[in-house]
Amino acid sequence: MPKRKAKKTGMKAVKKEKLKFAFYWAASCGGCEIAVLDIDEKILDVVEAADILFWPVALDFKYKDVEAMPDGHIDVCFFNGAIRTEEQEHIAKLLRKKSKVMVAFGSCACMGGIPGLANLADREEVFQRAYLESPSTENPSGVVPKTYVKVREGELRLPEFYDTVKTLAQTVDVDYYLPGCPPTPELILQAVEAIVKGELPPKGSILLPQRSVCDDCPRNETKPEKLSISEVKRPYEADLDPEKCFLVQGVICLGPATRGGCGARCPSGNMPCTGCQGPCPNEIDQGAAMISALSSILGVEQEKEEGYDPERLVSQVVDPVGTFYMYSLPASILRRSVMRK
Repeated sequence: MPKRKAKKTGMKAVKKEKLKFAFYWAASCGGCEIAVLDIDEKILDVVEAADILFWPVALDFKYKDVEAMPDGHIDVCFFNGAIRTEEQEHIAKLLRKKSKVMVAFGSCACMGGIPGLANLADREEVFQRAYLESPSTENPSGVVPKTYVKVREGELRLPEFYDTVKTLAQTVDVDYYLPGCPPTPELILQAVEAIVKGELPPKGSILLPQRSVCDDCPRNETKPEKLSISEVKRPYEADLDPEKCFLVQGVICLGPATRGGCGARCPSGNMPCTGCQGPCPNEIDQGAAMISALSSILGVEQEKEEGYDPERLVSQVVDPVGTFYMYSLPASILRRSVMRK
């Protein structure tokens, strides 16, 4: 049979213009880059909805490619990592200029993350430890990185290494925050879907639910109404009951001071929450909130006894900054140790 000719309607099919995405990796471990791929086959849906204009870790893009773009050309930039160097600060400002929406992606961009613990030292102290004192380092000439160095071929230049690690928002204007170390695939997909559908919340929002990790935690049902512990243990020092609240067992868990939405993955895997999703709603300082929570339950019964020694209890928290501010030191009220120069 001869093929029928399609009727002419006088209308052309209108193809919806794809969004333009960018991804960048600053001072972080790179886990957030991998997390983008953890959405598995859903990555195909992302590619269908958006073109990726800049993603140096995955494709061969150059900074000059971004510099050549008109301002605001990128619809959404997912920026992961803290700001540690001059180069990272420059690219953050460049991508902010070229992007309509800037998303602080992951704990390091949102709060400084684990790299932010370097704020306990300055550049000189960091270099001293990393290049001269660490047990695995052999450096008899005592060479440390320099911003400028002359060689036979000319002068080489490295980006300046700053004394202080900063969050993305301490460097440029940020529209949305998606914390996590890394953000879970489910939360990434929810954020991307909200972007594609144009259903983003007001600017400045954290793209996480308004609840704590304890609200998601299956161990919460075993937690007594009145909690009192007599000592603090590290996870390896306790024979952990997988059904009981960590705090009941004397192990510090930041669930009460940490925003939920991750499905309480760490507590469900028999490890306490370390706080990667940042403070709960309406909390300013995550570490201070957890210290307050712990102080209300630690040694409550012992303080009635003769010879009560609060300093002994406090000394059981072996690494206070690393425990309470593992991901949030640069974003906290403390920000960094005092530099005396």
